[in-house]
Amino acid sequence: MNLIDHARSLLPSQTNDLADSSRLDLERAFVEAVTFADADEILDMVRQVLSEDWIGFPVWARNLSYRLACLLRPGDAALRREAAADLRSVGPDWDDIAARLEEDGS
Repeated sequence: MNLIDHARSLLPSQTNDLADSSRLDLERAFVEAVTFADADEILDMVRQVLSEDWIGFPVWARNLSYRLACLLRPGDAALRREAAADLRSVGPDWDDIAARLEEDGS
């Protein structure tokens, strides 16, 4: 399974009828796949999956994906702004982190 397939496996359409243990297996597989992906793979995945099901892709998976991509590309201001915009889009809980990303990424 490629990274996009792992991400798609987390969507509600794939997980609604699964037992908790099966869902945890999918989450574990995603975390492992995204951990060892390069920044281009991560960004391709997150952009593709968000375009398919913006609300369905779990916030924790989005945050992890953008965080890893930013760590892999610390000097990429455009990426940091994209990550900040995504944080802001899911609610005010991470607005302070988004502001820091935007400040550091300008």
